[in-house]
Amino acid sequence: MSEFKQLVFSGVQPTGNLHLGNYLGALQKFVALQDTYECIYCVVDLHSLTATLVHDDLADQTRGIAAAYLASGLDPKKNIIFNQARVPQHAELAWIFNCVARIGWMNRMTQFKDKAGKDRENASLGLLAYPSLMASDILLYRATHVPVGEDQKQHLELTRDIAQKFNNDFSKRISALGYGVEMEVGEERVSGFFPLTEPLIEGPATRVMSLRDGTKKMSKSDPSDLSRINLSDDADAISRKIRKAKTDPNPLPGDVEGLAGRPEAENLVGIYAALAGVPRDQVISEYGGRQFSDFKPALADLAVEKLAPINAEMRRISADPAYVDGVLRDGGERAGARAEATMKQVHEIIGLLAD
Repeated sequence: MSEFKQLVFSGVQPTGNLHLGNYLGALQKFVALQDTYECIYCVVDLHSLTATLVHDDLADQTRGIAAAYLASGLDPKKNIIFNQARVPQHAELAWIFNCVARIGWMNRMTQFKDKAGKDRENASLGLLAYPSLMASDILLYRATHVPVGEDQKQHLELTRDIAQKFNNDFSKRISALGYGVEMEVGEERVSGFFPLTEPLIEGPATRVMSLRDGTKKMSKSDPSDLSRINLSDDADAISRKIRKAKTDPNPLPGDVEGLAGRPEAENLVGIYAALAGVPRDQVISEYGGRQFSDFKPALADLAVEKLAPINAEMRRISADPAYVDGVLRDGGERAGARAEATMKQVHEIIGLLAD
């Protein structure tokens, strides 16, 4: 019996400008992964409807995320790059997974609780079922790995739960049709149609915090533009925001342990380490004991060096929307062929007459 081919899937919502946290936590890793794995990268435009139903510029925002993918170094020939709405099987499989998943599973999702707040009865059904669509995004291509941050681990665990329940519920039909693929579950080897997707979490700064409050994650929804470095920021804006970043009055500590209880210092050191591609203790060995008035200019220069070329390339690519649309169209066709093959087998497993 065959094993699942290693495949990476990930996606970014087209809601607002991408920022430094998106680059260090996602895009930079995407680029590194394309040399090791077969990768599918999606602009998850259907997911964006859970945040804002009515968009004035959803098409342009979708192109903007695709331009950021390309400007960061993703090769559209080596990877499949597309937007979710081009492949209707995402929504079809999500409905099937809505019937597989349990309401209790969805109610436990931390992000739903955070986003719905106290007025949960007024939250959209889409917001509640968001993780089911996320599971369909991943499992439609039978992806074995997903690069995720800490805040997405729970959703990936739910994806695994959905895959395992589907595999268990339809185990006899999967076996009879010969569609089972071997995988390791703990110390056992079992067979199933969908893989139990594994997270890829690595790097010195998987979670980048706000420049105005080191206890909060850097976010494109933060009302203060000074809280984040946007990938669309020019060199002057990048330098200004780092100069204005909140710090405490003490110099940088002499060792990494000294960053404990100093969230802003820890955040800036982590950003430097991630941009430079070095461990945090190497940054501390160079700048430990020095004031932020010495460290911030060095961080600003490094950030401009790394981000300014991406900014310039994003502007160049975005000026040619026909090219971006062509990349998304080609990627959609390639993704659609895979999705159609998966759903043909899902229809047979479930017993749906869909030919």
